[in-house]
Amino acid sequence: MMHYTETFPQRGRIEVICGSMFSGKTEELIRRIRRARIARQRVEIFKPEIDTRYSESEVVSHDGDAIVSTPVDSSQTILLLATEADVVGIDEAQFFDAGIVDVCNALANQGKRVIVAGLDMDFKGTPFGPMPALCAIAEDVTKVHAICVRCGNLAYLSHRKVENDRQVMLGELQEYEPLCRHCYEQLRNRSGES
Repeated sequence: MMHYTETFPQRGRIEVICGSMFSGKTEELIRRIRRARIARQRVEIFKPEIDTRYSESEVVSHDGDAIVSTPVDSSQTILLLATEADVVGIDEAQFFDAGIVDVCNALANQGKRVIVAGLDMDFKGTPFGPMPALCAIAEDVTKVHAICVRCGNLAYLSHRKVENDRQVMLGELQEYEPLCRHCYEQLRNRSGES
C-alpha cells in the first residue's frame, strides 16, 4: 500500500502562530525553525527592520531564546531573499505591509513551508495589520495565550499601560501587560474608554 507522501511530493503550506504579547509566539516560531534545521531543511528567517527591541539581527523571544534572522524593510524583500529556502520563518508579521499576504501565498505556491508569527490584535483589541488575512489563507493557525497578570485566566490581548495612541509602539513589560477579556473590560470601564 502506498502512502500519500510516497505518491506526491511535499507541497507548500502556510502556518500562522498568533496571540497576545508574552504568549510564546516567537518561542514557538523558533522551535519549529530549529526542528526544520534538524531535518536538514534550508531555512531563512525574517523580521521587520523596525523591530530592534532585543537585537537588530536576531529574532528573540521574551525569555531570551534567539535565532539569527534577516531584518527587512518590506514584504517583497522576503520574496527575493527566500529563493533557496525550504522553510521560511517570519516574525512580527503584524508590522509588515499588506503585501505580506501575497508574499506568503507565493512562497507556499513555490512549495515552501511558511511559518508566520504575529500579534492578532493591537492594544485596543482591533485586528492587527495583515494578520487576519494571513490567518484566513493559512492551512494551520495556532493561537497561543499568555496568562492575565491580574487574575490568572488566559490573556485576550496586550494592554498598553502607557499613554500613547499610535497603533505601532514597540515595548515590553514596562509598556504592556497581557489581560483577559474580563480584566480588560473592567479597566476600560474604570478609565472611561469606549
